Amino acid sequence: MHRFLMLLTITITISLFPASVTAMTDNTEEASIIIEVDGNPEEHKMYLETYHPQIDVIASYETLFNGLALKADPRQFEQIESLDFIQAVHPVTTYETQLEALEETENSVMPSALNRTSYTGEGVQVAVIDTGIDYDHPDLAGNFAGGYDLVDLDDDPMETKASEGMPTMHGTHVAGIIAADGELQGVAPDADIHAYRALGPGGMGTSVQVIAALEQAVDDGADIINLSLGNAVNGPDFPTSVAVDRAVDLGVPVVIANGNAGPENWTVGSPATAANALSVGATSNPLTVPYLVESLQDKHIPLIEMGGSKPWKLGKSYDVDVFNGQNAQGKIALMERGEMPFSEMALKAQEAGAVAAVIYNNEPGHFQGMMSDTQDSIEIPVASIAREDGEWLMQNGQDNNLYLETEYETTEQTMADFSSRGPVTVNWDLKPDVSAPGTNILSTIPGGYQELQGTSMAAPQVTGAMALLMEAHPDWTASELTGALKTTATRVRDGGSEFYEPIIQGAGNIQPEKAINSTTVIEDPLLSFGKIGGNQKTKTMDIKIENKSDEPQTYRFSIPDKEKGLTWDLPLSFTLEKGETTTVPIELKVNGNQIDKGIHQGWLTLNQQDEKYQLPYLFVNQTADHPKAMGFDFTLKPFSDDTYAYQLYLTDPAESIDVMLYHPQTLVYERTLLTSDDLQVGLNKGQIDQSELGKPGQYLAVINVKLETGEMESYQTGIYIEEQS
Repeated sequence: MHRFLMLLTITITISLFPASVTAMTDNTEEASIIIEVDGNPEEHKMYLETYHPQIDVIASYETLFNGLALKADPRQFEQIESLDFIQAVHPVTTYETQLEALEETENSVMPSALNRTSYTGEGVQVAVIDTGIDYDHPDLAGNFAGGYDLVDLDDDPMETKASEGMPTMHGTHVAGIIAADGELQGVAPDADIHAYRALGPGGMGTSVQVIAALEQAVDDGADIINLSLGNAVNGPDFPTSVAVDRAVDLGVPVVIANGNAGPENWTVGSPATAANALSVGATSNPLTVPYLVESLQDKHIPLIEMGGSKPWKLGKSYDVDVFNGQNAQGKIALMERGEMPFSEMALKAQEAGAVAAVIYNNEPGHFQGMMSDTQDSIEIPVASIAREDGEWLMQNGQDNNLYLETEYETTEQTMADFSSRGPVTVNWDLKPDVSAPGTNILSTIPGGYQELQGTSMAAPQVTGAMALLMEAHPDWTASELTGALKTTATRVRDGGSEFYEPIIQGAGNIQPEKAINSTTVIEDPLLSFGKIGGNQKTKTMDIKIENKSDEPQTYRFSIPDKEKGLTWDLPLSFTLEKGETTTVPIELKVNGNQIDKGIHQGWLTLNQQDEKYQLPYLFVNQTADHPKAMGFDFTLKPFSDDTYAYQLYLTDPAESIDVMLYHPQTLVYERTLLTSDDLQVGLNKGQIDQSELGKPGQYLAVINVKLETGEMESYQTGIYIEEQS
């Protein structure tokens, strides 16, 4: 159908970065910012209009958060920096993606394949909060119904064009999955798309611009909101998550990409961590996956091809050589992930004569990488492998020639490795809620079509499915609509006979047609019992079950297998009359001393004649190996060239933190950046004068947290201290 198109493949994740003043102060054109304020935004708006008339107050926000949108010459903003009612200032920062063309694949997934119903989403108002939309695209022009630009603060939510900075296309791709109506068809081709540009050139934006877009969408009357973006903070009370919960409380379902930080647990990020969000994981199409094979030791090493890389099509055995810049003629160059960009590492290997490059992780597990080369200068395939496999190759190939051949395996539909996993810290919620196709998804981009992958592509398929449900059942509540998708989802197997754990797939892969026609709706079938500690503890969760059929229906739970330390108290067989709704208590008794500490999860089965409804459950016994500290950000404070702001998210009560700086290459200790004992669970903020920072440059920051239990938690990240002006 699309043989004339050139398709691109990339794993997409959009992150919300901390604010930086550099995006505003490099020119004297008008800049747009959003400020958070203490008190009544309308009163502060009147104050600014009276005493600072050179600053235009574009909008005020008070539905989901307190704030004002301002536009002025950047130098004018310096006059209001010291105003007491301003709590935070949010200019924009930059995120970049680079794409490289690939040949068209045979595994393209058409969004319309998800819709096997007669419904089209007609009359449903869908808000897409993203990088904007190419509303001139012939497949989207008829569905575009307006929107707003939260970056430039105007009514034109067009994608960033090359003349304006790093061009974007992510929002157009997302919108096309939902409602393209032309040569390509979306899931709900007659739905109306309202675009809210919260991320500008290269995908730049802040969490508050996203919150402001959420508020604008709610106030504009959106029926459903799509957020294919997120950050790395695995907590339920990060500001974007709180705003999402408020939007849902107002009756607007919010569908959110779970993130692309899998396959480790605890990687779902805000705002998909919001308790009320419909968070979405990504399933993977059947694909042909290359492996490096050492037959004598029966070693199989899976390769994850880099986004934008040439396809891995090696046809014979090659020696794997640990590459340190030496001649690698006719060999596979093995390198460790570090500070150097992947494209630069690959180019060095190519110049040394390598036939391919393999980059192994510098921390446990696999990773997904992206090539940033745009000059077609890298002609060799590049792939990533897990650290454990890299260390095996190092040990076995250091002193001997290690010849490996490439073999290929065709996979079944599985959960995508990149799909972020739950659960959520602090409240121990089970996430994601559901899953949807997220690899090789063909959709619209400015000027054409592309094939992309990521949970960013899975979320709009769920949004499109919700639009179909809304058209089919306009009288259903938001909780009934989302409940129908969860109730009828089908569990995904792990490539064998076992099902993926609930924290990987949620309720399972959505089935829109079955959801529309379901005679039973469980409004929230995901059972999160939270953290349980001590000896004998009892937790009860109530689930609401509704009989949507025209006749009585009888239900009964299957008796779970007996497990030491666990006792389930489930209701006996019960009958609901037509249209009847009941609340059913699910009681769990746990003896924490008789079972292992950590995450416990599984499935309860509710039977109704020939139907079986699977209810995923989760609880944490006493403690879990979850991250205690995350999201350390360190940037220049807005309107300042000599003060840095930092923030850190804590999931457990802590006594103190210290941030130690190390040389990024030699790992030699340099100095302590900061210490603090004024801490709280959740987001912690502070600031440091540049005079206290020491020598500028790039550093490895090690964040050490002493918990109230006496345990120490550490993690590391890179930071940059600028030259003092």
